Amino acid sequence: MTSPAVIFEESLRVPAEVHDLEAFRRWAFSPDFPETGRIDFLSGDVEVDMSPEDLHTHGRVKVAVCQVLNELVEADDLGEVFVDRSRVTSPTGDLSVEPDVVVVLWQSLESGRVRYVPDAQGRPGRSREIEGGPDLVVEIISDSSVGKDTRRLPRRYAAAGVRELWLIDARRDELAFGIHSLVGEAFERVTAGDGWTRSHVLGEAFRLVRERTRLGTWRYRLERRK
Repeated sequence: MTSPAVIFEESLRVPAEVHDLEAFRRWAFSPDFPETGRIDFLSGDVEVDMSPEDLHTHGRVKVAVCQVLNELVEADDLGEVFVDRSRVTSPTGDLSVEPDVVVVLWQSLESGRVRYVPDAQGRPGRSREIEGGPDLVVEIISDSSVGKDTRRLPRRYAAAGVRELWLIDARRDELAFGIHSLVGEAFERVTAGDGWTRSHVLGEAFRLVRERTRLGTWRYRLERRK
C-alpha cells in the first residue's frame, strides 16, 4: 500500500515519511524531488515556496551581492561562494535549506566545522550539499518568505552555527540591508554608521545602494571598504 502524501498546489508531492531531517535529505537527493521552487526543512516542517522570484527586488539584488562577494573571496583566496540550489544541511540546526547566497571559508572546511558531502557515487570533486554552519548566509526577502526569512530561518541558522546572516529587503521604498552576527546562541544586528555595516566574517564594511535604470527598473550595487 502506498504511503499517503501531502499534495501541494496539485504539482508537488511531499512523501508522508518525510518527517525528520534524514528522511528529508534522502528525498532531496532522490529522482522524485522537484527541480523547481524552494523547498526547505526547518525543525520538522517542510516549507515550500513555488513562487517565481521577482526580477528586480530579488533576482537583480542577488546578482549584485553574489558578484561582489565572489570577487572578494576569490581575490583574497578566502574560500568559496555558492548561489541558488546550493543545499545547506545541519543536524545541529535541524535544517536543510537552499539560501540565496552562501559563503564557506577555507578555515571552516579545514577545521571540520563545515564539510562538503560527496555525491551518491562518491566521485572525486563532486559534492551534493554543505553540511554544518556556513560562515555567511544571505537571504533576500520576498512577499512569500517574510515570516520564514525574518523569524524561523534566523533561529535555525543560529542553532546551526552560521556565523553571519545578511538580510535584504528591496520590496519597499526604502532599501533595507542588515548584517547580523552570531553572538552566543542568537544573532545580533551589527550597528551601522553612515549607511555602512561591518562584516566581522569578511573584515570589511558594506552598504547596498540602488538607482533607477534608463527604463525605470532598479540597478543595485554592493559597495565595500576596508
